[in-house]
Amino acid sequence: MQDVFNFGFKAMGSPCSVQFLADSPAIAESVYQSVIARIAELERRYSRYREDSLISEINRQAGFGVRTVSDPETHALLQYADQCYKESGGLFDVTSGVLRHLWNFESIGIPGKQELTDVLPLIGWKKVQWDEQSVYLPHCGMELDFGGIVKEYAADAAAALFCRQGIVSGVIELGGDIRVIGPLPDGRGWPVAVRDPRQTDKVVARFELTRGALATSGDYERFQLIDGVRYSHIMNPKTGWPVAGLRAVSVMADQCVLAGSIATIAMLKANKGLGWLRSCGLPFLCCRNNGRILNK
Repeated sequence: MQDVFNFGFKAMGSPCSVQFLADSPAIAESVYQSVIARIAELERRYSRYREDSLISEINRQAGFGVRTVSDPETHALLQYADQCYKESGGLFDVTSGVLRHLWNFESIGIPGKQELTDVLPLIGWKKVQWDEQSVYLPHCGMELDFGGIVKEYAADAAAALFCRQGIVSGVIELGGDIRVIGPLPDGRGWPVAVRDPRQTDKVVARFELTRGALATSGDYERFQLIDGVRYSHIMNPKTGWPVAGLRAVSVMADQCVLAGSIATIAMLKANKGLGWLRSCGLPFLCCRNNGRILNK
């Protein structure tokens, strides 16, 4: 008879947890350790906050003519970033993270027009030079930021690792993004909930997931409130301004990375996001700026 084991930890700047069925505490501990090691490995490689990460090395070499050696996993992530850029009409741009230097959410303030004018030329996925062997950012000050991809990718990677170790029932939650390994033994799904983006202690929807993923993008926590206007951390790379139109979007898909990128693209599309979501054909829950919640 298997038991449910529950582990909480912190990764990628967020509280995380895993729950899964295993035959014994020893097996559960072994599986858990291998999973958090894999997640930590991805954070070490792709976190923009770590000076020793691959992403930081790529960013340090920007404009200096030095190409950083790539690898198959990084190349695959760059390919996915390219796909997101195309699907979003250029709104999902992994070079737009440089805007965080202007929109610092640890302080309050709106960047000046000249500051935005100076930074916008550093944004542009099409400028990035990349192939299977290397990556290069051609202008000093350009930055890559996989923040919109890696957490969700890590949830999928963790699910794959669980499965390779014989775990067939469980759920992974990384900072609010969820990947389900398989149903409970009685066939029921794992209970998950979506919080209200304005009252985070309030739940607006509950689901039972037997498989797949649920990912959310929104202005829940990282924002500035200036003169009654809420400025999201999700930036339009073409204007340099936070997007407005939707408060939050949650999407269900087979893969967490797909669910997360679709949710983010919908947020980036602002008032056109809801129509775009409907065209994707995936189940979603969307909270508009007026507080109205729509789902499909």
